Amino acid sequence: MLNNIGLPGLLLIAIVVLVLFGRGKIASLMGEVGKGITAFKRGVKDGAEEAEAARLEAAKDVSPAAPGATAPAERDKA
Repeated sequence: MLNNIGLPGLLLIAIVVLVLFGRGKIASLMGEVGKGITAFKRGVKDGAEEAEAARLEAAKDVSPAAPGATAPAERDKA
């Protein structure tokens, strides 16, 4: 059904939506969509930075030169 909608059909749908909601409503809606996308991208970036900070903190806590620690290859020989 949706495969048969071409450019004329999409233009007709756009005109009907514009008439029903008005230009101001559609512009404000698109502005809100843009703000939502920006907030989502910011959240993803912040989450990635927090994950990287947590990974670095965990790597700092685990020190290979800890007393009594042996390398995995040395444990296999024992």
